[in-house]
Amino acid sequence: MSLVEQSHAAGGHVGKPLRRKEDPRLITGRATYVDDITLPGMLHAVVVRSPEAHARIVSIDTSAAEARDDVVAVFTGADMTDLASPLPCAWAPEGVEVKQVEHWPLARDAVKHVGDPVAVVVCEDRGAAFDAAEDVFVEYEPLPAVTDARAALADGSPLVHESLGTNQSHEWSLGGGDLEAGFAAADVIIERTVENHRISGAPIEPRGLVADYRAGHLTIHTSTQVPHFVRLFLGLMLGMSEERVRVIAPEVGGGFGAKLQMTGEEALFSWVSRKLQRPVKWIETRSEHMAVCHHGRAQTADIRMGATNDGRITAFHVKITQDLGAYLMLLTPTIPSLGAFVMNGVYDMPAVQTDIVGAYTNTCATDAIRGAGRPEATHMIEVCMDQLAAELGMDRLELRRKNFIPKENFPAETAVGIVYDSGDYAGALDKLLEHVDVAEVEASKAALREQGILRGIGFSTYTEICGLAPSRITGPAGFGLQAGLWESAIVRVTVTGAVTVYTGTSPHGQGHETTMAQVVADQLGVDPENVEIIHGDTGTGAMGLGTYGSRSTAVGTESISRAAEKVAKKVREIVAHTLEASAEDIVVQDGKFVVKGSPDKGMALAEVAGMAHVRPELLPEGMEPALEETSFYDPQNFVFPFGAHACIVDVEEETGKVRVVRHIAVDDCGPAINPMLIDGQVHGGIAHAIGQALYEQVAYDEDGQLVTGTFVDYALPTAAELPSFETDRTETPSPVNTLGVKGVGEAGTIAATPAVLNAVVDALRPVGVTYLQMPLFPERIWRAMNDAKGGAA
Repeated sequence: MSLVEQSHAAGGHVGKPLRRKEDPRLITGRATYVDDITLPGMLHAVVVRSPEAHARIVSIDTSAAEARDDVVAVFTGADMTDLASPLPCAWAPEGVEVKQVEHWPLARDAVKHVGDPVAVVVCEDRGAAFDAAEDVFVEYEPLPAVTDARAALADGSPLVHESLGTNQSHEWSLGGGDLEAGFAAADVIIERTVENHRISGAPIEPRGLVADYRAGHLTIHTSTQVPHFVRLFLGLMLGMSEERVRVIAPEVGGGFGAKLQMTGEEALFSWVSRKLQRPVKWIETRSEHMAVCHHGRAQTADIRMGATNDGRITAFHVKITQDLGAYLMLLTPTIPSLGAFVMNGVYDMPAVQTDIVGAYTNTCATDAIRGAGRPEATHMIEVCMDQLAAELGMDRLELRRKNFIPKENFPAETAVGIVYDSGDYAGALDKLLEHVDVAEVEASKAALREQGILRGIGFSTYTEICGLAPSRITGPAGFGLQAGLWESAIVRVTVTGAVTVYTGTSPHGQGHETTMAQVVADQLGVDPENVEIIHGDTGTGAMGLGTYGSRSTAVGTESISRAAEKVAKKVREIVAHTLEASAEDIVVQDGKFVVKGSPDKGMALAEVAGMAHVRPELLPEGMEPALEETSFYDPQNFVFPFGAHACIVDVEEETGKVRVVRHIAVDDCGPAINPMLIDGQVHGGIAHAIGQALYEQVAYDEDGQLVTGTFVDYALPTAAELPSFETDRTETPSPVNTLGVKGVGEAGTIAATPAVLNAVVDALRPVGVTYLQMPLFPERIWRAMNDAKGGAA
């Protein structure tokens, strides 16, 4: 039984749907975001960005801007030659050649995409900075641009970086099993091309920062998911010792991977602050965010899937072309590779191969957006499962059940050598079908068709790899990251019994201050309200590697739990010494550490803390004073959440418009610490996925101009477009950590897009449409229906 299950069984705080501790400050407007920060003498900056997708910089004339009374300084790339290193890319697997160019915060000789920064204007007033930026005149020599990844790899394509002599960044493969034998054994082989189009993270709060260099030290408040990474790379780029750099992430209004980055702006304005010896604020506009904050997905996959006539999958081969954009950011080439680790999904595939080629284009760089590689992999697999079922004439759910990895096989090693920790895929599907009457949905189709409505139901059964990450696997000799992704935590009990927890993970809306407090409260016998979680500040507490990949609970909270258990062990020893009992007989009960079987004999944490701080002579001989412990946790494996989703849609036959009628999600992230917060994460993930499937797309024209630079052009779904999501759970503990937990922050995004697409295709089959690509805009659906009917599009 995991620690979470024990706490739940004992009636503690873990397992209860407690309201978030964070909410009062967030929903009453008392939280502090970057733009709320004002420092004495603070300047404001605006970036001058390229209107060209690809061009040589002939000249930059800053004289008119510098002549303005309200301008403090104007800088170009030529001024920044004292940077010690360019922006980082942290992925370099052994044996894989990754072609790249140096990427600087301001372009020096040429621009490679619309929005590429060429200069920065610094003023006392933000409005003045916007005005002055208009007076920076840049002469460009336009060059041919390429915006399609496959076109970029074709002979004769314009080169994004002439010095490389190619638009191909790298090739990377992962496979296992005998692929050739698998396809030879297949009775049926389907081939499909699956598009996963470019999207934006589009958080509520765009990026922003306040950089303050003074007395040889740099403090930067920045909207980031990875403050410790930012500190490391700022030190390297500025040539500063890391201990002289402090990075603080205040409230982060959503991240979704868009803020998992070492950005050019963080380096640029830290450099400007050092140059001017004054604090500098930069706040990204929404149109800037859409143009220059990295995008996600942008992937095309050619897929072959083989199976026997009775539905047994024999081989699965994927060839991915990944659009990298113009530059390699922190994790850019890493993203498609993450999907390769779970390319067999929840299925027992004997042979699996993923081949990836990265292509440069004259577009904004791509990188991690919620799910990072795993939504793309799940979409490929689950769309092809429906396509295979249609080819075989099998029921879609029967095909899935036939190929599930059996429950009794866990831990289960896949064909590519990854070991899934635990799972019960049939159990999740069974739970889903308790909420969905498939026969009733099928029976409703005929009557709706008479009203011009095509109803469809789609399914997705998925797993994901998260809890990033075991250092022994993710290092250069394995996956290729240049860092081990462990976590650390400090748990400190004050003299009055209040508990302060310092964590290296940096939550940005998930509710970790609440769930972390619940875990610690049960271990130390206190109320969660008396547990303060301190995060997001490299100048206080524990070192950590940030929040992404659904790792904050499985890695960060596990580290906290281990530190809290060290404190609890010391408390038990003190109580046992004081009450003349055995430490093994001391348990937490009703808010006290008591002797098992004698609840009247015990001490509250505050009593023990007072003794440990004020009367250390009363402690066991040789014991150090105070109650404070540190833990470093490097997991031995990833964790693998899973689940089953169903989506019911109605398509207007006349217009092609899609309405999501129901979306039902059954997810398994191990024992629940806080069920309400799990539901919240699933709701957000599904909304994100429905947005991608039906509404959202970052698009460029053939000349490289961004045509979706605002929310007028980039359609985010609102509550009016979404149903009330229906959620349920199964709970299969992970053996990887003592909590038994997995992760759920990306689950909805990973699972939902194929469920939506499969539902739409199911709805359209009666009119002859058997396959579609996202995004499922009404026009695309209307044209597909019209073509299937033989009409003119």
